[in-house]
Amino acid sequence: MRDPSRVRVDGPLALHADGFRAELLQRGYAPVTVALHLQLMAHVGRWLAGQGLDAHALTSPVVDTYLRERRAAGYVNNRSIRGLAPLLDYLRRREVVPWPVPSEESPTEHLLSRYARYLAGERGLVEGTVHRNVDLVRPFLTGMGTAGDVDLRGLAAGDITGFVVAYCQSPKRATAPRMTTALRSLLRFLHVEGFIDRPLVDAVPSVAAWKLAGLPKSLRAEQVAQLLASCDGSTPVGRRDYAILTVLVRLGLRAGEVAALRLDDIDWRRGEITVRGKGNRHERLPLPTDVGQAIVSYVSADHPAPAGREVFARVRAPHGPLTRLAVTQVVAGAARRAGFEPIYAHRLRHTAATGMLRAGGSLAEIGQVLRHRHVLTTAIYAKTDVEALRVLARPWPGGAA
Repeated sequence: MRDPSRVRVDGPLALHADGFRAELLQRGYAPVTVALHLQLMAHVGRWLAGQGLDAHALTSPVVDTYLRERRAAGYVNNRSIRGLAPLLDYLRRREVVPWPVPSEESPTEHLLSRYARYLAGERGLVEGTVHRNVDLVRPFLTGMGTAGDVDLRGLAAGDITGFVVAYCQSPKRATAPRMTTALRSLLRFLHVEGFIDRPLVDAVPSVAAWKLAGLPKSLRAEQVAQLLASCDGSTPVGRRDYAILTVLVRLGLRAGEVAALRLDDIDWRRGEITVRGKGNRHERLPLPTDVGQAIVSYVSADHPAPAGREVFARVRAPHGPLTRLAVTQVVAGAARRAGFEPIYAHRLRHTAATGMLRAGGSLAEIGQVLRHRHVLTTAIYAKTDVEALRVLARPWPGGAA
């Protein structure tokens, strides 16, 4: 059955069928997909009626029982919780069905939740940074045995040093510099909140890290052209991906900044775009003509209205804004189509910077476009201009080797 209006839902869920149908259509689902979801809704309703249950009884344990019986009956489609997710989400948001009761947090997770609120409320960190810090320090607290059998007041400098040394010898050692920064932040929190009697920030050893040791990898002009040409301009996905790649390679935005772009951030009259960067900073950049044209080509023809005000959205239902990870996957997909090695969004940020340098831009100007807080962050791009560096190289003693 392809017509969702012809699907009949009986039983305790009948009152909610029209609203569910309208929401699925509004979120961009195809009629045939809407019909399938309504058929599943009808099946759930008949099952509830057969059990003598009403809609409010559709709790998580009851859903598990339904799925087991559905599998036992030989159904192969929509037999998992994923297939029921749109229906359950709809009913829960309308308070027809109770939300799942979260499992009780362990003492470690409870402490991490308090630390996360501290980072967001007191330190003003954005959500992504909060999650990253929490994930980085979780192994430390888990190793300290904060499940009730160890008092953090007994935490000593040797415990901290030992953890950092072990971490640097683990497969995660590449993230050690970030981990030690997060660990110092956690120790400040523990001292401020009274979990430890004395500050132990200085007990965290510094991890060796050689800044500016390598060269930022960038793409050549012909590789950028191949990347853009891999997008099929005749399809909505191709036009969206082309616009994303153009924004990345011309403005040097981060993947998260592209995902956060909103239609209201673009001032078409002034030719400017507002970038929501790190630390909740909002900064304005000139909007190049080709970037504006790529965005207009996508938004005017393909932007799904249910997706909201974000510029880049899912083309397929359910419509919604792209995430940082989705933007990165757009770049990876284009690289795969172009026959390149794996390439991700940050490579295009480096490409934008080196392109500006070759065009005669100064490091100060590049730093402004990339919105670097420190000059040293931009200085690494000076190493990519080999011709300019030749005049600074001193001749080898005794002539050429």
